[in-house]
Amino acid sequence: MMQAKGIRYLRRTAGVLFFLVLLLFVLYVIYRSIVIVRPPLVENEQAVSLERESFSDSSFRIGSDWLRKDSSGLWEMYLTGNAFERGVKNGKLSAELIHYQEKAFVDLIRKKIPNEFYIRFMKYFIAWFNRNLDEYVPVEYQKEIYGISLSVSSEFDIIGSKYQRILNYHAAHDIGHALQNLNLVACTSFGVWDEYSGDSSLVIGRNFDFYAGDQFAENKIVLFVDPTTGFDFAIITWGGMIGAVSGMNEHGLTVTLNAAKSDIPSQAYTPVSIVARQILQYASNIDEAFDIAKNFKTFVSETFLIGSAHDHGIAIIEKSLDTTVLFKQDKNYIITTNHFQDKAFSETALNIENLANETSLYRYKRVDELINDLQEVDYRKAAQILRDRYGLNYIDIGMTNEKTINQLIAHHSVIFKPEEKLMWVSTQPFQLGKYVCYDLKKVFSDSAVPDKNQKITIDSLEIPVDTFLLTKKYNDFLYYKEFVNNTKNNIFDNISEMELESFIRSNPEFYYTYEKAGDYYHFNHNPEKSLEFYNFALQKEISSKTERETIIKKLNSDTGN
Repeated sequence: MMQAKGIRYLRRTAGVLFFLVLLLFVLYVIYRSIVIVRPPLVENEQAVSLERESFSDSSFRIGSDWLRKDSSGLWEMYLTGNAFERGVKNGKLSAELIHYQEKAFVDLIRKKIPNEFYIRFMKYFIAWFNRNLDEYVPVEYQKEIYGISLSVSSEFDIIGSKYQRILNYHAAHDIGHALQNLNLVACTSFGVWDEYSGDSSLVIGRNFDFYAGDQFAENKIVLFVDPTTGFDFAIITWGGMIGAVSGMNEHGLTVTLNAAKSDIPSQAYTPVSIVARQILQYASNIDEAFDIAKNFKTFVSETFLIGSAHDHGIAIIEKSLDTTVLFKQDKNYIITTNHFQDKAFSETALNIENLANETSLYRYKRVDELINDLQEVDYRKAAQILRDRYGLNYIDIGMTNEKTINQLIAHHSVIFKPEEKLMWVSTQPFQLGKYVCYDLKKVFSDSAVPDKNQKITIDSLEIPVDTFLLTKKYNDFLYYKEFVNNTKNNIFDNISEMELESFIRSNPEFYYTYEKAGDYYHFNHNPEKSLEFYNFALQKEISSKTERETIIKKLNSDTGN
């Protein structure tokens, strides 16, 4: 009898387990069917058979399209054709750069999230969040991304299919911004014209302060595109990225992106870099740019600084999840950092909180101060503004302070003169290296299609390296940065007090230097000294309310409050 009951129990248990396994399997199949994003249909795939010619490890060609590394250290790429052809040639020409970029990005994620369980959770969450992403990306760009994906390495297939990975990377900035309002991007842009310009023409400057590790910024690509449809354009980008964050087209229309505070969305829509790319390829003036921007649904708030040779003016497209407005200044210069300025947004709770608690307003005021002090800003003075490392009233507030215009983290810095179709791009490190000048008229001239050997920069318009690079203070910055990197998670094993003193001397005006010193003494169970340094930190110019609250919390912890 007992044996029969046991058998019935085992059968019921087995039945329940079978049902649960079947249910999990069905749910998994449903999940996969929903989140798997399939490549677009391509009518003609002949481009797949194209082969790359290699002239060295930094010079390649497919027909009239090419990729090469300039003596300045910048990669330059020239692409022609329809969307799929451009993508295939992009992928084949820059396969090594795409792999390098993807590895740098994945390594950063693993460093930020060392727990494998959380990485897997994030993978499935992002797949779900981006389940409809392809529906909001124009088919033209889906085909271009698909063409690139055919040359992508299999090393990271565990993250997703090659096409889905490259598509999702275009939304990486938006996802981080949307889910946590992360300050991965705290950029600064400005433009001047007429009496504020050195020669009355438009001058636009921008720092793209997106920091995803030093490796991520090592292989910048200046990409020139002559598409079958739309206008010729140039963007500053990286391997596998076709979206635009900084660029100019043949009509002297420029676009730069600056993030703003966002509400949290329920799913992904069009990445802002794709909106900017569409503007560059299909707009010739500010009104056309605005018409394009307002027709896209994005999932983060963003500002688009638009410069236009046609209009001899500059405006800002401010875009939230449900509203798009065009903002213009009543004076002949304009600044955008990371907050909204139009009355449609200026009094919203998010914008007020951003202005009160973050770095955006401070940087805005510093740019305003410099424009009015320097007067008649030409391209060299624009570089001077973009390289500025000081706070308001020229006070030293510490290197890498997020309130500075130059935070020593920029992926790239760029200057435009739209009416002359000139574009200056910074070289390593950050915006401290020389700015090389490209003449888009020369690059896109019908009578002189550039090849792999043709120089396309103008030496006479080059902006020299920042003299800061030659100073002891720059070496101090390197020491400071190395110390911070070596003591991640506030682990100070084998760090002596003498090394700590050298660290403090390396960046003595920065609040975080003293916060870090306080952490050192907290780690070594010396609350008296930790309190001393936390109090020093609170006397400095702290970047945000959140950072101040973090220090106060540490201070209270060591006082027992």
